[in-house]
Amino acid sequence: MSGLNKFRNGTVTSNKMEKTVVVQVERLVKHPKYKKYVKQRTRFKAHDENNACKVGDEVRIIETRPLSKDKRWAVVEVTRKVAE
Repeated sequence: MSGLNKFRNGTVTSNKMEKTVVVQVERLVKHPKYKKYVKQRTRFKAHDENNACKVGDEVRIIETRPLSKDKRWAVVEVTRKVAE
């Protein structure tokens, strides 16, 4: 993996697809007028080759080539598993 790829950390919100998970990434953005930090959420579809991720797991994803119409990320590692 080269240094040009983007990484994100997020939480799995859906694993109902085959080899695909939906990962929600939260970030803090400063409001231009009120100068208050506001949470913004972005949802990415990520490739999960072994169907190892469960809803609630925290994962690290990396940007890849397009794998389908809207899947451009892949799960690199599960940083924290959800308690079963």
